[in-house]
Amino acid sequence: MPAVLAPPSPRASAPQEVANRLRPLVLHLARHLRRALKGSPLTGGQIEILALVSRHPRMGINELAGREGISAPSMSNAVDRLEAAGLVARARGTVGDRRRVDIAVTPEGARVLRAARSSRTAWLAEQLRRLTPDQLAAIEAAIEPLATVVGDTGPR
Repeated sequence: MPAVLAPPSPRASAPQEVANRLRPLVLHLARHLRRALKGSPLTGGQIEILALVSRHPRMGINELAGREGISAPSMSNAVDRLEAAGLVARARGTVGDRRRVDIAVTPEGARVLRAARSSRTAWLAEQLRRLTPDQLAAIEAAIEPLATVVGDTGPR
């Protein structure tokens, strides 16, 4: 005789339990979103840095590195590659310290970023179409709390 599962409790689970269930799903979703970039000249990490620069124009290497949680030399190398591809540009700081170098997305970088976002969004929308209206509403209700968890500051 098959086991009968009890309905989920209306009270929230402990954070550790939720984390154990959510973590593998988030990792799996991220992996699928990276695959949605197939054919893109950039890696998922490069797209993320391009998106960060787009959200924070005229930010320097150190600030960008701090926001991504990587070293300044690593960020500098990543920006070098994006600059060589014509996707970002460096400019001397105009406010305050003239030694500062600001990073900004070029028009080509904005185009590549839009294409990557469109590709990822199309893949995800296709997956969401498989859900019932109640399931879709539950995911929509979870977006704001998840954004709080990750400290999200805007679209990617």
